[in-house]
Amino acid sequence: MKTVSMSGSLRENVGKKDAKKLRKQGLVPSVIYGGKEQVHVAIPVADFRHLIFSPDIAFVNINVDGKEYKAILQDIQYHPVTDNILHADFLELVDGKPIVMGVPVKTTGVAPGVLAGGKLTIKIRKMKIKALPEHMPETITIDISDLHIGGGVKVKEVEIENGTALDAPNAQVVSVRVTRAAISAKMTAGEEGEESEEAAPEATEE
Repeated sequence: MKTVSMSGSLRENVGKKDAKKLRKQGLVPSVIYGGKEQVHVAIPVADFRHLIFSPDIAFVNINVDGKEYKAILQDIQYHPVTDNILHADFLELVDGKPIVMGVPVKTTGVAPGVLAGGKLTIKIRKMKIKALPEHMPETITIDISDLHIGGGVKVKEVEIENGTALDAPNAQVVSVRVTRAAISAKMTAGEEGEESEEAAPEATEE
């Protein structure tokens, strides 16, 4: 599992006025919770770059005034106009305590339905997985080699080793849907078949 390192300092005051002051200094008001106590910290906005602009999920090591906290980013709030980061919530990892993360979905193989003109659609790009931190998968890989047009893979059909999928069991993760090109190809093939039948010589009795 990828690990991102961040550094922060304890917040002397907790409030809207203090948070606004921190943001002007290029710091993000944040909280680390889930452990023995909540820790309010200020983290440089630059430290978030490798965390929020990466498609990979990651654990986070946060150094707060010399003390290390291992956590995951649980929630992040953005300004509705500027998209600047307003606040971040980190969940501290505790031994023996499961966590929930959105794990990216990837596919392997070639779907026969795609070769026939269908389109592969990933409907759930990140599956919500519950597992112990040491068992959390980096990705969910789904084999699409048997998917024909109209076929798909549901959440309940995806095997999660040492973990549990929390998305709706009957929700489709990936599917191959029909396209106009596939319909057109099928109609063309049908018309050619009809023409061949019409052009075939009639059998004569001798």
